Amino acid sequence: MPGDMKETIAKAAMTLLSQNHVKKLTVKDIVEQCHITRQSFYYHFEDIPDLFRWMLEKRSAQVLEESMAHEDAREGLRCFLVMAVHISPYIKRGIGTSYQAELEGLLRRYLQQFFLMAAERKNLYAQCSISEVKIISRYHSLAILGLLQEWSEQDTDNLDQIVDVVYRLMTKGIPPQGQK
Repeated sequence: MPGDMKETIAKAAMTLLSQNHVKKLTVKDIVEQCHITRQSFYYHFEDIPDLFRWMLEKRSAQVLEESMAHEDAREGLRCFLVMAVHISPYIKRGIGTSYQAELEGLLRRYLQQFFLMAAERKNLYAQCSISEVKIISRYHSLAILGLLQEWSEQDTDNLDQIVDVVYRLMTKGIPPQGQK
């Protein structure tokens, strides 16, 4: 059994999620896609939500590292959004399956964790208490999730403008008109 069997299983799930006719992602479909036994699947993962968890953990770690590698925080945010937009079709299809509740909860938690780690690594909100940083991270993660859920081709065309506005909201705030 290859050492990257978890990755093979994850790729099979992603392939199935990219197909329009998949309404319910099943272990049977996944094992048939990657030519393994059910026992092999269950050796590596407890169930499909566990597979989703593993995929999100792995991908969120990659996204964090790639985004944080940018010295400029705005470029890091842009990198994050580009990667998020790239994987969003798979996420949307996953949410369209019977695992919607589990996947949505995982996404919220991982996005919040991403923003908590980003705030810590970039020393953002140093003047805030830990509980305030958690609220700020929760707010940003839900705002980004909302943007991504309704992302359009026009948004992709206007990516730099969106990055600029989101960056200003996250770092400086944008005061109401007439206030400075």
